[in-house]
Amino acid sequence: MALINPHINFNGNAEEAFNFYKSVFGGEFANIVRFKDLPPGGHPIAAHEAEKIMHIALPIGPNVLMGNDVPEAMGKTNERENRSKISIGAESRGEADKIFHGLSAGGEVEMPIQDSPWGSYFGMFRDKYGIEWMVDYDARHQGKI
Repeated sequence: MALINPHINFNGNAEEAFNFYKSVFGGEFANIVRFKDLPPGGHPIAAHEAEKIMHIALPIGPNVLMGNDVPEAMGKTNERENRSKISIGAESRGEADKIFHGLSAGGEVEMPIQDSPWGSYFGMFRDKYGIEWMVDYDARHQGKI
């Protein structure tokens, strides 16, 4: 079965954001590539952007959360636009609480985590980097849907 792996664009703070995500989910980065690591001859990158992230990957269970910094020459990512939501299926209420409270720290809670009308334990928020998340635990599926 194919996996869906979200990819997020940032305006120069991808490394900071991914270190935050790593602090919540744990694990180690599978890959970090900086713009300075790219072979010469491609798209020129300004010297002050050399240390920014071209690609970063954090495995979370069987999935991978990926991201990058958008070079200034390509314009800015609108951090307040609706860039869709990343949905997390937790395996327990405890895991749902840990992830929800960890990722929402410093962000804006849209819907507190609580029992939902459709029978799951659910909450939504925008983290401190502007990324929108949904956390769901459904005892009938235990993180599998």
